[in-house]
Amino acid sequence: MVNVLEVKDLCKTYIVNKRQNNVLKNISFSIAEGEMVAIMGPSGSGKSTLLYTVSGMDSITAGRVCFRGKEYNRMSQKELADMRLKEMGFLFQRMYMLKNLSVLDNIILPAYQAERSPKKRRQLLQRGKDLMRKLGIIDIADNDINEISGGQLQRACICRSLINNPGIVFADEPTGALNRSASDEVMDELAKINREGTTIMLVTHNVKVAARCSRIMYLVDGNIQGEYNFSNNDSEMKLSERERLLNNWLLERNW
Repeated sequence: MVNVLEVKDLCKTYIVNKRQNNVLKNISFSIAEGEMVAIMGPSGSGKSTLLYTVSGMDSITAGRVCFRGKEYNRMSQKELADMRLKEMGFLFQRMYMLKNLSVLDNIILPAYQAERSPKKRRQLLQRGKDLMRKLGIIDIADNDINEISGGQLQRACICRSLINNPGIVFADEPTGALNRSASDEVMDELAKINREGTTIMLVTHNVKVAARCSRIMYLVDGNIQGEYNFSNNDSEMKLSERERLLNNWLLERNW
């Protein structure tokens, strides 16, 4: 399988009150095309920092990160911004959308920013509608974002993350602000788009969410302390059994 993302000896350091805080320490891993990978760990372990650095949203102190063969350290800020816009999708716990735009307009905005041709913009508008139809929210296309539920809003955010056919979707606690029912609905959609070929890397503290993934990396104090893989034979296993196996593995690591 082709690796979409390759990370080698990644370090991230912040200077706070003249003190050096080493948040990430010599982290190495790769993510293959079509994988769905979860990052877990206790609060303050560096999970979100890892996601932000490997997605190019935050700078790297040392090491090497490559997305589709493009090494971040050799790219300008404009090249990184263009890559994030055109080749990556993002999904967050806080569902950022512009209040003065309809749901559909929010979804297609990243595509319009990436494409100036009126003809192609018409095609992108149709793609936005097709994505909303696929995720079961086409009936709220013209609604304001304050007129829909949290679950509907996060599904709209999934549509937005997919509008430019990204090579990978990065998700930071995508169900953290949702109730259990809405969380299950959102994870059903993420699992579905992953089965259809979209690569996903997500940060979560929720075992039920992580159990949907094929691989789980456990982060402690800026280091990957272990990795759990569900084999192909586990794909038909009930979610409750996957949760049990993953939870037992996490408990062995003082989760």
